[in-house]
Parts: sequence; structure tokens; C-alpha cells
Amino acid sequence: MEEDIKIDLELDLRGLRCPLPMVRVSENITLVPVGGIVRAVTTDVGSLADITSWANTTGNEIVKKERVGKEIVFLIKRRR
Repeated sequence: MEEDIKIDLELDLRGLRCPLPMVRVSENITLVPVGGIVRAVTTDVGSLADITSWANTTGNEIVKKERVGKEIVFLIKRRR
């Protein structure tokens, strides 16, 4: 599925601890156009809750969220 999605911005958030991955996503989401996709890769398990909660609060959409080994990959669509 990810191969079919155009990624507008890649964020390597590996090694950052809570709440920094969510903060970096929040700071950078406006760099993509509305409807654009941010791919964020983190190793912080707390990001599962933090980034999901942030997306729900801000009206952005988690298109995909998956664990790949020790990494967590998010595809986030900017909604506004």
C-alpha cells in the first residue's frame, strides 16, 4: 500500500524520546500541502499514542501506522 502513496515529506525521528517525535511532526506538517503525506519513522513506543492523539486533536489523518521491528512508521495526511 505504501508504494502507491506519494510521500511529500520524510521525517527520521529515530532515537528521539517522547514527546519530541510528536512535536517534530506538528512543526513540520505545514511544510506539505493540504492533502499531502508526511512519512514519520520513530523508535519511541510512546509515539503510538502521542502522534495518534495529536492527529485526532488537530484534524489530521493517520493513513497508516505500523511497527517494523523496533521502528514505528506513520503516514500522516495533512487535512488543514
